[in-house]
Amino acid sequence: MAERLLRGTVVTDGRTLPDTVVAITGDRIVSVGPAGAWDGPPGLLPPPSDRLLLPGLVDVHCHGAAGHGFPDASAEGVAAAVAHHREHGTTTMLASLVSAPAATLADRLELLGPLVGAGELAGIHLEGPFLAVARCGAHDPTAIVPGDPVLLEKLLATAGGTVVSMTLAPETPQYSQLLAVLAEYGALPSIGHTDADARSTAVAIERAGGAPISATHLFNAMPPVHHRAPGPVTACLAAAARGELIVELIADGVHLSPDTVSAVFDLVGPDRIALVTDAMAAAGMPDGRYRLGAMDVRVTDRVARLAAPDAATSGAARPIAGGTARMIDVLRSTVTQSRVPLATAVPAATRTPARLLGLGHEIGSLAPGYRADVLVTDAGLRPIQVLRRGASVAGRPERSSS
Repeated sequence: MAERLLRGTVVTDGRTLPDTVVAITGDRIVSVGPAGAWDGPPGLLPPPSDRLLLPGLVDVHCHGAAGHGFPDASAEGVAAAVAHHREHGTTTMLASLVSAPAATLADRLELLGPLVGAGELAGIHLEGPFLAVARCGAHDPTAIVPGDPVLLEKLLATAGGTVVSMTLAPETPQYSQLLAVLAEYGALPSIGHTDADARSTAVAIERAGGAPISATHLFNAMPPVHHRAPGPVTACLAAAARGELIVELIADGVHLSPDTVSAVFDLVGPDRIALVTDAMAAAGMPDGRYRLGAMDVRVTDRVARLAAPDAATSGAARPIAGGTARMIDVLRSTVTQSRVPLATAVPAATRTPARLLGLGHEIGSLAPGYRADVLVTDAGLRPIQVLRRGASVAGRPERSSS
């Protein structure tokens, strides 16, 4: 007998299943089927509902929330940031760091590691420090260093297997050696914060040898596409279309035009797209001053930018410094602003990032045998209830009609 029944429209794996019942026992989904075919006791069947039942969302690029950033918060602050995202439907996430001195990165790895071991985080994402200074974005340019396989091996050894991905520029020195170290420790390379041309980027993708690889927030912190200088964006899109790479998109309505997002979905499809937040400490918080690693950030009208060193620097001229949206906000923007059909958008926020992490057999779908990570929303994609491992997440009130 199932311990919990949810009823509504299931959206998973590119399909929309009206009036469907999801049955959960313990931390597992045991059945997903039409309410009309329910053969259990009639009194246990929940009433019909217009709610949407989605797999728990998966975010592979996130720097924090609720006033706390993974690059600098205490263990309590990190836990608060994770809890905030979880309450809004992100049941699996990586903690992303930014470029920083080696000692700082080692300290952060040691602090975050126990949360990975406890299952609160799915792993750690190193965004830097082997990036292009010319495309540093909101990273501290003084913390960016040339590719150093010895340093990388020390950091990954300190992490003890908790680092699962790393953003690096393909033009950084000793790129191939860095790939070898990442492969040795089971961490995924992600191309980003790069000033490389299209050919160099294509070669860098080939050097991964068919191993999983991604592109960190495609378009952002990269040269724009030009018809005689296509840059890394076109190389990444071509590789994604061939099934060789997964592209991250920050589809929050700030980092990318909605038309850009819809075009990428049309070009490569949801199986090669991982929607991400790139959220920083200001996610879920009011406008004001925040930090992203060593950098001061000013949030105005929910847009985070590096704080101006003087009044003469206009807001629009300052680099965007991470996001303030949660994954459910990114998914909603993808559907409502970019006009991507919900059934197409959901895999990019669930199944595809789960596959990128090597967890596609465990999370990212609503199907028998999968972990009971479920996000229940209203028709407007507003969270109503969140289950993680079959248990209700604190902060999301349960309602009787589910």
